[in-house]
Amino acid sequence: MNFSRATALAAAFGVLLTAGCAARDRAPAHSAALDAPGARHSAKPRPGTRTPPPAPRTPRPDARPSPSERHAPPRTPSTPRKPGTPKDTAHAPKPATARAVRALADGEAPGAAALTTRDGRTYASGFAAAGVADLRTDRPITPADHFRAGSLTKTFIATVVLQLTAEGRFSLDDTVGRLLPDLAPGRTDPRAVTVRELLDHTSGLYNYTADPVLSRELHGAGFTAHRYDTYTPDALVRTALAHPPESDPGAQYAYSNTNYLVLGQIIEAVTGHSYAEEAGRRIIAPLGLSGTSFPGTDPRLPRPYGRGYSQVGEERVDSTTLDPSRAGAAGELVTTLGDLNRFFAALLGGRLLPPRQLAQMRDEKYTNGVYGLGLYGTRLPCGVTVWGHDGDINGSYARTAATEDGRHVLTLRLNTDQPDAPRRIEALLTAEFCPGGPRTPGA
Repeated sequence: MNFSRATALAAAFGVLLTAGCAARDRAPAHSAALDAPGARHSAKPRPGTRTPPPAPRTPRPDARPSPSERHAPPRTPSTPRKPGTPKDTAHAPKPATARAVRALADGEAPGAAALTTRDGRTYASGFAAAGVADLRTDRPITPADHFRAGSLTKTFIATVVLQLTAEGRFSLDDTVGRLLPDLAPGRTDPRAVTVRELLDHTSGLYNYTADPVLSRELHGAGFTAHRYDTYTPDALVRTALAHPPESDPGAQYAYSNTNYLVLGQIIEAVTGHSYAEEAGRRIIAPLGLSGTSFPGTDPRLPRPYGRGYSQVGEERVDSTTLDPSRAGAAGELVTTLGDLNRFFAALLGGRLLPPRQLAQMRDEKYTNGVYGLGLYGTRLPCGVTVWGHDGDINGSYARTAATEDGRHVLTLRLNTDQPDAPRRIEALLTAEFCPGGPRTPGA
């Protein structure tokens, strides 16, 4: 679980999952329409250190903590439909897209699903799924299923940060030392790191999820014993600062979840509210993302949801439930396919950021074309560039890609983490966004 961007950069992909899955019956690929439902369930309290597992009941997937109270913005309507248009107009996905989704489910993931939205018409989206959401029941994945989004959380956090810079609350060149004067250095002194360097992963801060002891608890052999532990952002940042820096600030790109934990602390210090509250007020409520939440320390997922599966050593583990405070502002989000499509359509369409800040978000010059500010571009074989992010957390992988104007968006999800399938994922994006697309997805 490294809550990281994977597909566009093969280097960022972990190979945690082996391909030797037991034989299982798979549900056939299907298509449907979406006007994504979902309950809003946001939480942000951060208790002490360890949270006992919930009472025996059907477990639910990961969640993420926030430094304040739970935030539950009111439900607001989604993108309005044209008069006389039925709510559930079915649109079949492109055949090549459906084939690419089936290829992903034929790998190590028990199930795969993708939702395509064009021109913001979330009520008439093309949905393709293959495999199963639950290995025990063989239930198929549905468009309404909630799942953990991992590092797709970073794009939400970056959007809030850039909104605050647009409001003049601070600048991209402001330092951690000025904005968080009480943050004590360890073997690394973060005080000279700028907001921009946190956003684009050029800070040099050690990635806390790589700490050997913590890594074992988060996704290694100690996962089962520690899956319900609660972690505070302060403790996780201290773990990172106890290591020497990866580089001097601004010297090079090195993906680090620590950067976004610190950005979450900056949001709270500047606004007086948790990052979850600010994202709820500024993004989730205005866009009507009724299936999206920051669950805090709640280990459950809102219904409906499928199971999440991780490979721990030689064993496949049901990792659906866990305390999401392990990820915080770096990867806590719970959401749906439709909500991610709505968010990226609004973001790239200019509804959330002024033009200057949106251009900064897509500017990858400080990372030599690798990563912008919470967003990155992927150039497909046909020459089309799509913009988005990906994320993995125990039991879940998701990826959103969209055209530069946000009018054509695809979100993929798998019910496993760190899939070893970069070629299959590229084949899916090529099938959807390139004229003609590939004949057969790569293996």
